[in-house]
Amino acid sequence: MVDVLAAALHPLVRAVAGGTHATSGDRLPLVPGYDGVGRLESGALVYFSGLVPPQGSMAERAAVPRSSLIPLPDGLGPATAAALVNPMISAWLALYERAELQAGGKVLVLGATGNAGRAAVQLALLRGADKVVAVGRNAEALRELSRAGAHHTVSLDASDDDVAASLKDVAGDVDAVIDYLWGHPAEVALAAIADGRPDPRRLLRWVAVGSMAGPSIALPSDVLRRINVEIRGSGAGSAVPDRVDTALRSLIALLPGAAVSTEAVTVPLAEVKEAWGRRLTSGQRLVFMPQEHALATSA
Repeated sequence: MVDVLAAALHPLVRAVAGGTHATSGDRLPLVPGYDGVGRLESGALVYFSGLVPPQGSMAERAAVPRSSLIPLPDGLGPATAAALVNPMISAWLALYERAELQAGGKVLVLGATGNAGRAAVQLALLRGADKVVAVGRNAEALRELSRAGAHHTVSLDASDDDVAASLKDVAGDVDAVIDYLWGHPAEVALAAIADGRPDPRRLLRWVAVGSMAGPSIALPSDVLRRINVEIRGSGAGSAVPDRVDTALRSLIALLPGAAVSTEAVTVPLAEVKEAWGRRLTSGQRLVFMPQEHALATSA
């Protein structure tokens, strides 16, 4: 049992609570929350994850598998860890497990202005990518990513022809695409990269992580014939548990010294009803603080 200090409202958590995720089930009551940061009876702070319905982290106390407990390093606060680890581990696994990106590699992040997309850009730069192309709609976020080191940015607010021309020019040589959008932007990007590919012997790994722009794509066979591409998914069904655990531990150890831009917006758990539908700006994540409610109640 852990005393929960912080639990973030990730898109996954919204989907499970809304009954639209494959793991939602039909059991009630259901406690939302996939992961969080807690305090053990010994006083040690730990990150934990992998809770499945009806268990969840948005509670004052949670029963957590002992194998999922990871010590929180010095310099990483509970709210920050709760906000960062979920989008960061998604990006980490997509980049280095599924795309197999190497130091000095080249990567395009499709949907780079969301929390997970920004994390993918930051982690690629942190690990020494030679080229990072950030693609998204939020103009200010794209400027921030450029200032943070992204080598090229492409706005999806332009016409399809302009987007395709830009991608053909700057992304024809990428080794991997980390795709949080799918849908029409993926169709445009894949065709453009195929047109700009200089060497057909060079493999492109396309990793589908999300589907914010649509659940499916139209994939003409001539596009596949023009590019040496391997399409993979990155998610719960593609994750090997022991590799995920190793990746989590290495990522959490890295985070205190990493320059990251996701901001934790903290709210007492007692205000969950009012905060659940709150709109945040790009780069923010809502984090509930259960113990603030517990302390207020006991007082």
